[in-house]
Amino acid sequence: MSASSAPDPFRRSLLLLLTGVGVLAFVATLLLGAYAPDLRSGRNGGGHALSNAAIGFSGLVRLAELTGRNPRIYRSEEELGTSDDLAVITPPSGSTDLGKVLAARGARATLIVLPKWQTEKRERPAGWVSASGLMPPMLLENVLEPAIRIRVSRRKTAHAPLQNRSPLVPSAALLREPPIMQSIAGAHVTPVIVDSRGATVLGQIGTRNLFLLSDPDLLDNVAMADRQQALGALTMLDDLNSSGARSILFDVTTNGLGHSRSPLRLAFDPPFLAVTLCLAAALLLAGWQALTRFGAPLVPRRAIAFGKAALVENSAALVRKARRETRLGGRYAEVARNRAAALYRLPPSTSAAETDAALDRLRPERPFSALAANVAGARTRGELVAAAQQMTRWIEETRE
Repeated sequence: MSASSAPDPFRRSLLLLLTGVGVLAFVATLLLGAYAPDLRSGRNGGGHALSNAAIGFSGLVRLAELTGRNPRIYRSEEELGTSDDLAVITPPSGSTDLGKVLAARGARATLIVLPKWQTEKRERPAGWVSASGLMPPMLLENVLEPAIRIRVSRRKTAHAPLQNRSPLVPSAALLREPPIMQSIAGAHVTPVIVDSRGATVLGQIGTRNLFLLSDPDLLDNVAMADRQQALGALTMLDDLNSSGARSILFDVTTNGLGHSRSPLRLAFDPPFLAVTLCLAAALLLAGWQALTRFGAPLVPRRAIAFGKAALVENSAALVRKARRETRLGGRYAEVARNRAAALYRLPPSTSAAETDAALDRLRPERPFSALAANVAGARTRGELVAAAQQMTRWIEETRE
């Protein structure tokens, strides 16, 4: 009885499928590792341009987009220095390091929005927060230290309109005081917008094109729920923006959502993307060659070949290995003499000297005996080869 064989689990199609899935998963892991910072939604309840929480600014970004102001989110400090348009910086606390951002901006228009609320993240809905109180002023006053020191104060308001103290923002009256007004003061702060009691709400820092907004409730998502406040916020950003501006920049690097250059990401960005694609194509062709035979299969050669040729080759290899080729010159001359004697039908009993004399008479100008002496007296491999070639050529030319 013949035993039935079990199906082979390692079928070629199954192995190819497993390999393909593994390669795709590996490439997907590389891509996610390279672009993970850009894929983060930012819905973590923070006070930044990607947050949909009450203290976030995604509503302002969305409104700027719908009104044709072309907002752009920046995740790198270096990129902030490539545009002259207004940049909105929203640090989460006063201890946030703004050195790299401000250095990248230089003399370009920049607006720093101070935080205000302490919040607790809620599980549902995603990205929402619950306010647990106000931040202590001492945690905000060091936002521009050590170069510039500010003071932060708060008071309850009656929603009075704000007032302008500078021609930079002529439309300050469109904005109204939030229920709790947060204001700033300092020796290097020049009032641009003030509240109903004259406290600075928007101040210019020194002579730079750098502005500090004391209260985020004028721009955050809560403010965007009020039509009047939303109009005032957009108008204020337009007033602060550079002439001929094409967009408004929103920075999220200070909120921990930035990205840095890495070799892994460079492999997938131009111009290095072309090199990556070429390497991928080369690997694909190498894998295809490994799976598919090109041409007829090679017949394996024996370690020791059959026939006289193999015997002669092996013997010659031994002589060459021992470096004794020059000692075979006399034997080669004897073989060549016997060959020439057979060609010219000399008697077999003729001695070597008589054979050389007979062959010399065939070509007196180039005697055979001299060539035989050169072969026998060779001292190097090159001399032996040259002398042997001359003797062989002599036999062939004389025969003709």
